[in-house]
Amino acid sequence: MFRYVLLTTLALAGAARAEPLTFGEALALAERGAPRITAADERLAAARAEAIPATALPDPKLMVGLENLPTSGPDRFSPDGDFMTMQKLGFSQDIPNAAKRRARAAVAQAAIDTAEAERRVKHQEARRDAAVAWVMRYHLEQRAVMFDRLDDENAVFAAAVNAALGAGKGTAADAVAPRQEAAEIADRRDELAGQVALARAELTRVTGAPAERPLEGAPPPATIDAGRLREHLYHHPELAAFGPMSELAAAEVREAEAMKHPDWNVELAYQRRGPAYSDMVSVALSVDLPFFTAKRQDPRIAAKQHALAEVDASRAAMLRDHAAELERDLAEYEARARQLGRLTATKLPLAREKVELATASYAAGKLDLMAVVTARRELIETEITESKMRTEQAALAAKLQFTYVENEP
Repeated sequence: MFRYVLLTTLALAGAARAEPLTFGEALALAERGAPRITAADERLAAARAEAIPATALPDPKLMVGLENLPTSGPDRFSPDGDFMTMQKLGFSQDIPNAAKRRARAAVAQAAIDTAEAERRVKHQEARRDAAVAWVMRYHLEQRAVMFDRLDDENAVFAAAVNAALGAGKGTAADAVAPRQEAAEIADRRDELAGQVALARAELTRVTGAPAERPLEGAPPPATIDAGRLREHLYHHPELAAFGPMSELAAAEVREAEAMKHPDWNVELAYQRRGPAYSDMVSVALSVDLPFFTAKRQDPRIAAKQHALAEVDASRAAMLRDHAAELERDLAEYEARARQLGRLTATKLPLAREKVELATASYAAGKLDLMAVVTARRELIETEITESKMRTEQAALAAKLQFTYVENEP
């Protein structure tokens, strides 16, 4: 027991000393420490490294051999008995055609551009997830203040019931109602505590910041401009990434087409013969003969062309998906904004007025306690609904803002 108390005390003391986490710092931490961004950085570094040898010639080949060795007669298997026998030492160099080298350079550069675009996507995702997680946790923790107020109102309600009972109004069973309401409020508070714990865990996942770090400040105001969001849709990092991907696929098409042009090979060799004969040097030039392109190069070209068409079709499909998602989110945001407006301007004031009237009538002996309890439950449900909708609305606004506007690293 003592150990448990000690550990709890140390944990609370550590939480008290923890540095607060601001909205901006959460975004920065998400970009700096996210494993997916580290993976994207490594992918970009790999693409840059791959580009270095892309235009280099293949490694030369060393040749060592023995030519024209007799296998019969008096000089059989003698390396220096016959004048035609030569010990050969040389090298050969393959030289890809110029179109192929240019295409390989383009492929390497397009791979770098693609990796950079994918890296921007990961940055955007990290910022969006951190913004939504921070906003969710902020609003959930702010909701605890509402439950403190509900506890205070429940205490006033209990006092009013006790006063009425003291004045000879109502029945002894009426004293149970405030305690039942207090238990319901406690259940809702525990439900909120679970949601706050999940929100803290999610913020820790996307930022790496310890869950005990308290939040500081408020999220920036989100001004949702539907026209501006639709305009930025075409600049979304996921859609922008298809530009380099298309360039990469087109460069691979050109590389496949370059296979129809012949490659070259240069060979230089020194040939040593027996002591009685002169040594020799030979030079040879060879060239590929791409005669059967219908079964070799053409199918490869067709495959790369299909891959290019797939990239273009995938971009069109993603554009439709993002456009549909944006319209769904905007419709949900606008509908919820109208609902919140009605809750704040009409339903909440009416629910509070109903509780005040029912309480006054109960105090005057004109109404039984169940009517007051019903009115109070309706008010509590309305306030909790309003708080939930406000939290979800803020999270949706952060998602829209950091998906389509605030998406630059």
